[in-house]
Amino acid sequence: MKTLIISPTYNESENIAELIRKVNEINQEYHLLIVDDNSPDGTGDIVEELQHRLFPNVYLERRPGKAGLGTAYKFGFKWALEHDYDIIVQMDADGSHEVNAIPDLIEGLEKKDVIIGSRYIQGVSVVNWPIRRLMLSYGANLYSRIITGLPVKDATGGFKAWKREVLASIDIDSVRSQGYSFQIEMNFRAWLKGFSIGEYPIIFIDRTIGESKMSKAIMIEAIFMVWRLRIWKIFGWHK
Repeated sequence: MKTLIISPTYNESENIAELIRKVNEINQEYHLLIVDDNSPDGTGDIVEELQHRLFPNVYLERRPGKAGLGTAYKFGFKWALEHDYDIIVQMDADGSHEVNAIPDLIEGLEKKDVIIGSRYIQGVSVVNWPIRRLMLSYGANLYSRIITGLPVKDATGGFKAWKREVLASIDIDSVRSQGYSFQIEMNFRAWLKGFSIGEYPIIFIDRTIGESKMSKAIMIEAIFMVWRLRIWKIFGWHK
């Protein structure tokens, strides 16, 4: 199966080489797409050098400026469909998602259409988060599950594997959310279309290098977006 791993980047120069190296240690047949938002720290330049010197299975797409996580994944998903990939994996470049778990997520697609690397399917599996951040994340997931009915413990998780047909069925251009809410909306759209979603337990290790991209705007967007999804479900606007 032709597999693409998508990782959006903005100022990840201290982490990106390690991600590329680890992916190739796992399986050199995986392809890796880096969607870089013109990082001022030279992330894209590092990728380009490694691409030409060592790793021909790495692809780089540079965007003109910082446009948000959601739009980066939308770009990557459409790129994957245009290039005929069967399996698409999404993950962060900051080291918080364990590369060793990629084969397990992909294996889960034998029984489900979407597999989420879940921090909350077996209790709480998060390392290095302050209690306030943990409560915020756990509460956001509980909130989204109650409001939307989405049967997922970790709807905001960004480490996922998709079958091609799931992404092909979604009108990607109509997805407007960013950050937390982008992950929720994509899961919700897949679920409403009748695709099955599974969760695989992972250990999430917060970044030790670089800065978090979380903001108050992203949190506020998620609070209101789940109500929009509930309305879509009630009135059938998703169809």
